Amino acid sequence: MNSLPPLDFPELKNIIAQCNLEEKLELLELLEKDTFATRFNKFLNSVKTDELTLEDITREVEAVRQANYHEQ
Repeated sequence: MNSLPPLDFPELKNIIAQCNLEEKLELLELLEKDTFATRFNKFLNSVKTDELTLEDITREVEAVRQANYHEQ
């Protein structure tokens, strides 16, 4: 079995530049699947907050319920 030498990043980018649109989209889908967990965790960390308490959320929910009830 022939072993190919590893590609460096500029070589990889050059190869990708030679791909057609369909191949690039397939590669994009593969990379999105491969990096989903990392991107999702980064998103969760960016929206994490200690500013809201359960009581704050409950008050807001009740206020919206009251407003919806009075609109009927």
